[in-house]
Amino acid sequence: MLVLVIGDLHIPNRAHDLPPKFKKLLVPGKIGQILSTGNITDRETWEYLRSVAPDLRGVRGDWDEPSSSLPPSMVVQHGPLRIGVIHGHQVVPLGDAEMLGATARKMDVDVLISGGTHRFEAFEAQGRFFLNPGSATGAFSPLWTPAPPFALLDIQGNVVVTYVYQEKRGDVSVEKLEFRRATAPGV
Repeated sequence: MLVLVIGDLHIPNRAHDLPPKFKKLLVPGKIGQILSTGNITDRETWEYLRSVAPDLRGVRGDWDEPSSSLPPSMVVQHGPLRIGVIHGHQVVPLGDAEMLGATARKMDVDVLISGGTHRFEAFEAQGRFFLNPGSATGAFSPLWTPAPPFALLDIQGNVVVTYVYQEKRGDVSVEKLEFRRATAPGV
């Protein structure tokens, strides 16, 4: 199954829209599910994403409406894989690998998806895969100016192939990463 991982869009407060080249890639009928790390912030963008894949799930970011019905975290099962999703502002310090590891253990997940930093990052540790899709709009961050990225996961059994799309100077590059779950996390 193809799963789009996206978040920290901050439309219209910090960014106007997704890059046009991303919108050309995100066509309805190709993606089975979308997992959002939060900070979608407006209904129109949420509905646009739902038009790309009706199975849209997300967590509440620190800039989403407090009255939002989105949960602070969630776990999604894909075959043998448990995928956890958090916004990331719950992890202190933000993006800290050790604290992300503790969160993944607490949630008992094989893959932990988090946001908040606006910067793409992926790594394996203790038999788990950690993914931060960054900000697909390149939304302003006081810490750095990220090139807009998003991630597309191809999940087949216990294997996750991650395609990272990144917009740089009007061009889109793609990088491929692979995670294979061991028999048990932490092995």
